[in-house]
Amino acid sequence: MKRWWLAIFLCWMSFQAMAEVRVVYHLSEGIAQASRAMNNIRNHLEADPDVRIVVVSHGQGLDFLLDGAVGSNGQPFAGTIADLANKGVRFAACNNTMQNRKITRDRLVMEAVVVPSGVAEVARLQAREQFVYLRP
Repeated sequence: MKRWWLAIFLCWMSFQAMAEVRVVYHLSEGIAQASRAMNNIRNHLEADPDVRIVVVSHGQGLDFLLDGAVGSNGQPFAGTIADLANKGVRFAACNNTMQNRKITRDRLVMEAVVVPSGVAEVARLQAREQFVYLRP
């Protein structure tokens, strides 16, 4: 009987080791935070190319997703966003923020998807999809 439980435990542990790593990067503070996040995400993907990353932005964190936005280094975000999206990173923009700030969908980079609420999306990803929370 002990061997049977040991076998189940070892199978469970190997399944856990193979489980996909999921991370939500939460951005709400503006361009400086977004610049840090883009660097963090590039480094994260270099260390773990199989990681699943979602970037959720609301409030001032939405600014980097605006077409023509530039980072702290003076470089446009658009190229970095496109590169990361091609590597599987998903970018979510808060509709509540967009409505409050009168930002229309056509002002966002094409890689951005609009979610009803940025805060609710972060909570949903953590609670229902077991995403790890990071705030750069």
